[in-house]
Amino acid sequence: MTSLQPTDSRAALRAEIDACGYFPDLVEDAVVTALGDEPIEHFVVHHEPTFNRDEIRRHLTILVLTPTRLLVGHTDEQDGEGGRGQAASSTEVVGLHRIHSVTVTRVVAAPEDYRPGSPAVEAWLTVGWGVMNRVDLEPASCADPNCEADHGYTGAVTVEDLMVRVSAAADGPRPVKDLLTLGTALQQRAGTGAVRSISAGGR
Repeated sequence: MTSLQPTDSRAALRAEIDACGYFPDLVEDAVVTALGDEPIEHFVVHHEPTFNRDEIRRHLTILVLTPTRLLVGHTDEQDGEGGRGQAASSTEVVGLHRIHSVTVTRVVAAPEDYRPGSPAVEAWLTVGWGVMNRVDLEPASCADPNCEADHGYTGAVTVEDLMVRVSAAADGPRPVKDLLTLGTALQQRAGTGAVRSISAGGR
């Protein structure tokens, strides 16, 4: 959405929020309050309902990229007292200088026919800024197939504070394109590289 002017971007963001039909005034107020006067460069609105037996719980994620920050907003339905429903809306703002891992994954159909600009059928965006780490461990081994010694564990620590997945089948083609556009812009400005090897335990 780079062609939009700041005021147009805010109107477009509100239109996307309205299209979800999920507490639009609450969602917009939380995002706009956190944004302040900064212009919107790119945004993604992702509505993700989950089914729990005979209930539907809705979750809305909003990503907004500004010249200096990435805003991440989440809104969830909750059970309130007396049987009345509630909604929790949170926003986190991360300075672009703090983001050091951005992974963009695109899934395409018929890769043999792919050409630059061909649409993706699915997109994943993973962003890390050092708040949450995922640790993947597995038993370490040596080159001796007969060795029975305990070599401890080996693995990797991956920074993964945010992960968003959209697909053309579930969300439509435009959210896929929007997520790829925002993710690519974030990669170009924030950089990557958040995986390091680790070892633990053993004798």
